[in-house]
Parts: sequence; structure tokens; C-alpha cells
Amino acid sequence: MSAPTSRPLPGTGRTAVVTGASSGIGAATATRLAAEGFDVVLGARRMDRLTELAAAIGARALPLDVTDASSVDAFVAQLPRVDVLVNNAGGAFDAKPVADADLDSWARTFEVNVLGTVRLTKALLPALIASGAGDVLFVGSTAGLVSYEGGASYTAAKHGVHTLAETVRLELFDQPVRVIEIAPGMVRTEEFALNRTGDQEKADAVYRGVRAPLVAEDVADCIAWALTRPHHVNVDLLVVRPRAQAAQHKVHREG
Repeated sequence: MSAPTSRPLPGTGRTAVVTGASSGIGAATATRLAAEGFDVVLGARRMDRLTELAAAIGARALPLDVTDASSVDAFVAQLPRVDVLVNNAGGAFDAKPVADADLDSWARTFEVNVLGTVRLTKALLPALIASGAGDVLFVGSTAGLVSYEGGASYTAAKHGVHTLAETVRLELFDQPVRVIEIAPGMVRTEEFALNRTGDQEKADAVYRGVRAPLVAEDVADCIAWALTRPHHVNVDLLVVRPRAQAAQHKVHREG
């Protein structure tokens, strides 16, 4: 019998850019894609975290602020090839009702989640098309599908990301580029709820009593799965929640 031949990893020969890669879902996704054989380029503002992660997973770290056009231009100029763009950079920065809206927070939320995503997608689309088998993946949220009280700045922004993904898919229907959206529900990461509430006790309360909220690695697993399907298979929208979360407002809490 002949010795079994080893198959190349799914991402072999493909370059994947991951934004917001210094923590949370971005860091977990970069780690998973590197394990799948992708040549991973990490983009974020916190270069200390980014370079440490890049060294650990064999990736390349480049400074990136998606809210700054010159930063995006400098980032893109250092990428001779791009096959995959994971638009992960984002966040929520308040949980106020519309009656108490902080317009500075609204502007920040839209700049990071929506305009920053448009900025980088626009800059990299030529390379993604030129690759012949490109992927642009948007990390959305169930907040982009269902509205709820409090924090309308975030739900409005994520609704924007959702319609952005739908629109890009329509506009690129005749191009060799898949457009994928992953919409997670309750995900416990070290920073998301803290950034939104500004208070550790309030951040902890978001997950209190929930036996097993999603973690960043769960979302990264979904992202990697979608990106490693045969390229004629497009996962338009994948909604992923913990089992304890039946809907946006219906979460089983113990105790």
C-alpha cells in the first residue's frame, strides 16, 4: 500500500486580512485562520497586543485605524495580495435610550462600525476581485436584525452593516467574490460589554446567570467554516446564538 498523501490545509495559498484583531473575536478569528493555513495579516490600533499575537500564530501585524483614511491607505499599500477580508473592527460605546442620546457616541459608533467597514472594503475590493476567488466577510450582530431598547447607536450601526453586506452582494453578483455575514448573539469577550457600559459590574450583569454564553472562539469557528466552503457555496447570513438565548430578549438565566 502506498503511504497516504497529506492534503494541504484549506487556507493554503490564501491571504486573509482580519481587522480589529488585537482582542476578542478578531484575535480568535486570526488564530483559527492561521491554523487553517491562511497567511494572516492582522490589523488594529494596539500594536503591542497585535505584535504579540502575530508572533504566537505566525502572522503579520500592521497598524490600522479604520476610522482614518490615511491609515487605511498605508495599510492597503503593504498588501501585495488579498483573498479574504474579515471586517471585524467595531464595537458599542453606550447603552442610552434615544431620549438621552449622546451624539458623539453615535458618531463614534457609526465611524467605527459602518464608515470604517466601508472604507476598508472599498479599498480592498479591487484586490479581492483580482484574486479570482475573493471573500469579504462582515462580522455583524443579531443587533443588526432585531431592535431593542437601549443602545440604539449600536443597533442602528449594525443594521447598517447588515444592509451593507446585502448591497455589496447584489453589486458583486457577477464578480468572483463571496459576501458573507456572520451575526452573533450573546458573546462574552473581555471588552465588549465593558466598553458599552463603562462599568465592570454592569458588564458582568449582562451575562449573569447564563450558563454558557458564546465565546470568541465559537464565532471564529463559524467564520472559518464559512470561509473554507467550496467557493461556489456562499453563506449569505449565519446567525449564531448560545442555546440559552432563544431570541434577543429571551435569555435563560439560572439562579
